[in-house]
Amino acid sequence: MTWLHFLSVSITVWLTLLFVFTIVPAVLGVSIGIRRLYLTTLLKIFEWATLRMEMEAKEKNQQLYKPYSSGIIVKEPPLSLQQGIQELRGSASCLHSEPEFEMADIFYFCRRGVESIVDDEVTKRFSAQELETWNLLTRSHYNFRHISLRLTVLWGLGVLIRYGILLPLRVTLAATGISLILVLTTLVGFLPSRELRFFLTEKVHVMCYRICVRSLTAMITYHNRENKPKNGGICVANHTTPIDVIILANDGCYSLIGQAHRGLLGMVQRAMVKSSPHIWFDRSEVKDRHLVAKRLSDHVADKTKQPILIFPEGTCINNTSVMMFKKGSFEIGCTVYPVAIKYDPLFGDAFWNSSKFGMVNYLLRMMSSWAIVCSVWYLPPMNREEGEDAVQFANRVKAAIAAQGGLVDLIWDGGLKRAKVKDAFKEEQQKLYSKVLVGEQEQGDNKSSEENPEEDKSYHGSANGQ
Repeated sequence: MTWLHFLSVSITVWLTLLFVFTIVPAVLGVSIGIRRLYLTTLLKIFEWATLRMEMEAKEKNQQLYKPYSSGIIVKEPPLSLQQGIQELRGSASCLHSEPEFEMADIFYFCRRGVESIVDDEVTKRFSAQELETWNLLTRSHYNFRHISLRLTVLWGLGVLIRYGILLPLRVTLAATGISLILVLTTLVGFLPSRELRFFLTEKVHVMCYRICVRSLTAMITYHNRENKPKNGGICVANHTTPIDVIILANDGCYSLIGQAHRGLLGMVQRAMVKSSPHIWFDRSEVKDRHLVAKRLSDHVADKTKQPILIFPEGTCINNTSVMMFKKGSFEIGCTVYPVAIKYDPLFGDAFWNSSKFGMVNYLLRMMSSWAIVCSVWYLPPMNREEGEDAVQFANRVKAAIAAQGGLVDLIWDGGLKRAKVKDAFKEEQQKLYSKVLVGEQEQGDNKSSEENPEEDKSYHGSANGQ
């Protein structure tokens, strides 16, 4: 009985502290400064651990791995295909006066292929962002190995704190937030008054998302709140992790658009849609996409509805860059509110590599990290200009987000991480090479073509075949 009494008292004290110091401040939207003090202490520990590691490694003549910087590298603009071919042929021993295929041309494509593999701008955007210092979260990836007993004890103490104290606390908070979403949104959905339902929905969602933010020990800094998205508009943001939704909804209420799921996430989606107009769709149904576009247009046309949150990249990128925005969100013809999100990887890697980790595994990794620290910038609203198509508008919005968040602006489609290169890209290179071979001859050697049409026909056929 003594152990049972002790256990019951411990659980009571735990839940009381959790309610008083976490849930109540989250509901009221206030902070008592515990997270800020916690992060400040962590920074001092990281600095001491890194300095100590470097000193002891120097004494033992050990070489610490220093990962390359993930900053933007300014490169010279690549040569066009025609310039590259001409440069390569210029170094050849035998030159021809007339354009034709040469074996030396193969080396141009080989060189470009190797360069693409070495400096792959797509694949490296789907791996964890590298750190230059040790954050006590890993022991092997970047050669942060055992150096001294003191550092090993510090790392072991960190494991006990993260898995013994922080993880149970965060799981309890996450369960509380999800349970409240399920219960309260379902109850609000039964209210007959549309105005009251929308009012309570915003309060309930913001309250529940604040609890979920506490479950990640997230410290978020919001900039330029005067540019926050307004009703009847579309909010677009770069995408690093599924918790982007929680990060933004912690500061305001949004309608969401996304794929319909099953299981627990599906239960949450069905509960949320009862109280507010979210759009869930099945990506496997092609016809449903047209329905989604129509529902999206109808949503933004109603100025009483909350702004709809969209991630145009369609996939998670590792917090170093912004990849191609799908044009569908920019064809609606309404005001777009860009938002830039930038995470600090020092306290925990927020990037979700969906091909490597499932959702549950990923969330457990987030809850067992030190914290989630990020900055959110609300950019001025943007509208489609006269004569500007949807693709140009999407690229302009993407460039603004990349510039504000300090991210690399890339033209590549994020879907390439799971798909093969489209045949259109290969055909484009083939057409460019064909123009190099026959383009000048078509313009300058029309006379010779007329004299020998059969030779000209066979020449063009062989060139297109190449």
